[in-house]
Amino acid sequence: MELLSATEVAGRMGIGPTGVRDLLQAGHLLSVPTDDGLRIPAEQLDGGVLVKHLVPVLTLLRDAGYSSEQALRWLTTPDDSLPGTPLQALHENRATEIKRRAQALGW
Repeated sequence: MELLSATEVAGRMGIGPTGVRDLLQAGHLLSVPTDDGLRIPAEQLDGGVLVKHLVPVLTLLRDAGYSSEQALRWLTTPDDSLPGTPLQALHENRATEIKRRAQALGW
């Protein structure tokens, strides 16, 4: 998994580092702690924008009680029934199934 600094994400998205911090604080992006500070998994981006439907899926996962770490694990864990990971499915415009699965986690 490619991990980016806030500065690198800002460069890819064409926004300032403050904008990246705002996205993180709003729960629109997930980060992971590393020895080098917080890093942001690059898979959450599609070029210079957030992966389509990522924000609503993150909201559903938070509503289901998932922490940021748990949400990232769920999004990046391969699932043979998809196939691939939920995040890969979002990249491939298979958001309906991912949203359904994320919503079911809350029940």
